[in-house]
Amino acid sequence: MSSKPKILADENIPRTTIRSLRSSGYDVVSVWEVKPGISDEQVVQLSIREKRIIITFDKDFGRIALTNPGIPGVMLMRFLPVDPEYIANRIISALEAVGDPYGKLVVVRRRTVRIIPLR
Repeated sequence: MSSKPKILADENIPRTTIRSLRSSGYDVVSVWEVKPGISDEQVVQLSIREKRIIITFDKDFGRIALTNPGIPGVMLMRFLPVDPEYIANRIISALEAVGDPYGKLVVVRRRTVRIIPLR
């Protein structure tokens, strides 16, 4: 992969996870840092404006990704968010496995990564 994708972390992504992603060289903007409490639609607009992949535990973004053609991409975490370091490692390994997450809905479980093209 030539360059790492830019990430928009939804409010449900732990701060420790965000710090780990940043220390691994990812450009991460967190919803709780820029505009806590914004709606899903506002998260999508921020993602589109800044060309960032949304990383979230919120299943609604799976549906939103499939119905909003402008969205850069969504990585949907589908496991219990128990350990922030595990979450960071799972995100990084999934991003490495996918290569280019733009234009995709990436569903990440404990043992699998499913890729659904958005366009």
